[in-house]
Amino acid sequence: MSDEVFDFVVVGSGGGSMCAALVMRAAGKSVLILEKSELLGGTTAISGGVMWIPNNRYMKEAGIPDSREDAIAYLDATIGDDPAMLGATKERRLAYVDESPKMIDFLVEQGIKLRRIPSWPDYYKAPGESVPGRTVVSELFDLKQLGPWKSKLRPGFLPLPANLDEAMQLGLMKRSTAAKKILAKIIGRVIKDIFTAKKRTTAGQALQGQMLLAAVNAGVEIRVSSAVKQLIVEDGRVSGVIVEKDGEECRIGARNGVLINAGGFARNQQMLDEYIPGVSSDWTMVVTEDTGDLIQEGMRIGAAVAQMGERISYAMALPPGGKGPVPLDVAKPYSVVVDQSGSRYTNEAASIVEVSRSQLARNKSTPSMPSWLVFDSHYMRTFMLAGSMAGMKKPKEWTEEKFLRQGNTIEELAAACEIDPANLTATVERFNAFAEKGCDEDFHRGEHAYQQWMGDPLKDGDKTLGPITEAPFFAVPFYPGDVSTFGGLVTDSHARVLREDGSAIDGLYATGTSTASVAGGVELGAGGSIGPSFTFGYLAAKHAVSIS
Repeated sequence: MSDEVFDFVVVGSGGGSMCAALVMRAAGKSVLILEKSELLGGTTAISGGVMWIPNNRYMKEAGIPDSREDAIAYLDATIGDDPAMLGATKERRLAYVDESPKMIDFLVEQGIKLRRIPSWPDYYKAPGESVPGRTVVSELFDLKQLGPWKSKLRPGFLPLPANLDEAMQLGLMKRSTAAKKILAKIIGRVIKDIFTAKKRTTAGQALQGQMLLAAVNAGVEIRVSSAVKQLIVEDGRVSGVIVEKDGEECRIGARNGVLINAGGFARNQQMLDEYIPGVSSDWTMVVTEDTGDLIQEGMRIGAAVAQMGERISYAMALPPGGKGPVPLDVAKPYSVVVDQSGSRYTNEAASIVEVSRSQLARNKSTPSMPSWLVFDSHYMRTFMLAGSMAGMKKPKEWTEEKFLRQGNTIEELAAACEIDPANLTATVERFNAFAEKGCDEDFHRGEHAYQQWMGDPLKDGDKTLGPITEAPFFAVPFYPGDVSTFGGLVTDSHARVLREDGSAIDGLYATGTSTASVAGGVELGAGGSIGPSFTFGYLAAKHAVSIS
């Protein structure tokens, strides 16, 4: 017997959770969201909050061409039909293309204010790609609208009233009048917020703040510090959950189903060792609760898992100071990536997933963890580095603890990094020759719109290629980090969790990084995990309502 009963129970408060809850409330169903942390919003709240949504309403409003056919062609070309990618079946891909724009329309109807980033190209050169991009983000959101719930929302990474595309320009302030004007606009908003008693935020925190406000206003029951310990199975159907709160357990029934959206397993070193050996949980940027416990619980009751070796990976630096991993931009000109022998092995401006995948692959033959980003003084003066602003002055502990290595010549830099000087010199000379003529004959860096977008927007000619010639020279180590895993429970086009034989587990749904991604092993574009999380949360709730 249950202590409480709701129509729908959602485990976790990340991307798709509150979207699913709003669908259920719109149908008049009772909903409970259970979050094991003290804070709501999941990794989505600390992220950029970007959703990759093909053929969306904001593209149409801006006159940006897109179509169902183009989106399907792009997914087919980039993902393919690998039978091992059980989360990326043709059926699920079609569901995503067809339903994600409808999900956005539904959110707008619920009062969620969204917009598109003017330029963020799809990551791959393939049929159906969009050069302007398919990204959707939240408008700025006043946190004070949340009232007492404000303290329960997980803090974002950018405590400024700056749109994401505006924030991207701040690193250009020393060189760009337009960037200075953007900064002035942001400062103006800060001053206005002070005088109008507002606290506007951006990115993932703005998105999840809006979703939380809508869920609260819709009557969704939300509980923090409530860890789900077990799925209740009765007569082959998931009928509820066992929750631990304040040291006590209670049984909560779910008439229409349970939705798992509890994150991946990037913080579970034991699972990483099993599925992605060689990767460390110290290299991830996800929330600490991302431990895969609900994936394991699903497996306990017979759920299939797939794509467990896939991650939304990112080059991560570990600068001294104990603040954890920091994304490292390896695509800017006047820099090159090398392994521990001093050899280049990747297209530095490719998709973030592909760069880290190549690092893991390279490490099997040549030590590459960490690898080195080698760059010159031009780079140091011009671009942000590991979270620091552009400029030659860096934290003292960076050199004291040998995070930042330096040499007046490439040979001296090689010695500082314990790399063979002759090999690093040859690598840099070869790269410089390519940069001078604007053609990377080895790895084709810069031969795609996204790769140019990743470079220096103020540079003439090729935006991502630039010779490493200005002494002194520098290097920092980096690792194949991530912003979550990309494998998990196998689900169908309705987000129902499936068994190994392909049958659905009645009453159990899943979305987000708790599942095997609809994108398989690729990141389609910015927002390739949050978009599907929202969409399949939306689809789970629609299905649960349809069978009630």
